[in-house]
Amino acid sequence: MNGRSVFWLGVFVSLGTAGAMACGGDKAPTAAKTPTAPGGSKDPSKWPADDRSMCDWRNKPELEVSETVGPGALKPNVRRVYKIFGEGENRHKTLACREIDTNLDGIKDVVRTFNNKGEALHEEADRDYDGRIDVWLNFVDGRLAQEDVDTNHDGKPDVWKFYVNGQLQRIRRDRNGDGKPDIWEMYSKGRLERIGTDETFDGHVDRWDRDEQLKYEADTAERKAREQTEDAGVQTQSAPTIGPQDAGAPADAGAKKGATAK
Repeated sequence: MNGRSVFWLGVFVSLGTAGAMACGGDKAPTAAKTPTAPGGSKDPSKWPADDRSMCDWRNKPELEVSETVGPGALKPNVRRVYKIFGEGENRHKTLACREIDTNLDGIKDVVRTFNNKGEALHEEADRDYDGRIDVWLNFVDGRLAQEDVDTNHDGKPDVWKFYVNGQLQRIRRDRNGDGKPDIWEMYSKGRLERIGTDETFDGHVDRWDRDEQLKYEADTAERKAREQTEDAGVQTQSAPTIGPQDAGAPADAGAKKGATAK
C-alpha cells in the first residue's frame, strides 16, 4: 500500500470515527465510563453548586427555566430555557436554549440555542470533558451548515466542515496548528471526491488527489448522457474542464503554478 493509499484510508477512518461519535453508536462510552470535567464528580451528592451553565438565563425573570432528569441521571442534568416571542395573537413560548450534562458529573458540557421558530441556531460542546469547548456547530434554517472542531486541544478549531442541505460538501484541515487550512477535502453526494494538499504550508494547494472510481463513474454518466442527447438529434458542446478552483473549491484553496493533479 503506497503513501497516497494510506492517506485516503486515514481520511475514511477519521470520517467513520467522527460519524460514530456524532450519531452515538452502540459502542459509545456510557456516562459512568467517560472522564470527569475539572470540578465535577460522578457522585451526584457531590455535584458542584455551579454547573457552569452556558445558557444566559440568570437574573432574567422574563425567561422560564425547566430542569429535568435525563436517562441514567439521579438528579436534573437537562436545563431548558423558554422565551416569549411576539405580541397579541402571535405571542408564543419557544425553547431558546437547552444545555445538558451528558457525562453526569454535575458540569454542563453541551449547549444549543434556538431562534423564535424553535429552529437550532448554534451549539457548543466539550466532547472530551476537559472543561473546554472543542466543537462548534452553526445551523441555517434549523439544518447543520458548519461544524468546527478542535482536535489538538488548543481551544481553537483546526477542522472545518461545511454542509449544504444537510449533506457534507467540503472539509478544511489545519495540520500544523497555524490556524490556516492546509488540507481541502471535496465531497460529491456525500462521498470524498478529491483532496488538495498544501505541502509547503504557504496557503496554496501543491497536489490534488482524486477518487479515481468516483471520477470514472462521473465520466461514464456524462458520456451516457451525451450519447443519449446526440441520439435525439441534439448537438451539444463539450463541457468545460473543471479545475481545482471549481466544483465548490473554497477561494483559499487556489492551486499555485506547478501544482499537480493525481
